[in-house]
Amino acid sequence: MNVKKRNTAQSLKRVGSDMKKVDAYVLTRKDYEEIPELTDEWFKRADLYKGGKLIRRGRPPSASPKQSTSLRLDPDVITYFRRGGRGWQSRINAALRKAAKLPEKKRKKA
Repeated sequence: MNVKKRNTAQSLKRVGSDMKKVDAYVLTRKDYEEIPELTDEWFKRADLYKGGKLIRRGRPPSASPKQSTSLRLDPDVITYFRRGGRGWQSRINAALRKAAKLPEKKRKKA
């Protein structure tokens, strides 16, 4: 692959001259109208940092997370569980736990 090297001195010179233009620009009332208002909704969706570390939102990591696996099942078995709608994979997991005579896991109510 043939990569052409850039002359960094020329590149910096171009950026420097552009920055002078940016620094010299005076904001007008119209420029401020283009800036979106920072609403409560905006702050709800914003990232939160504490001490430079991103605080994750959403569902917290599980103490006992499920393990991803690939499993080959007969098409009629998949059809049976999918027919029940959302949660079909959880129902397969419950059926396997029952067949293996493992204790039933209780879901925590939100």
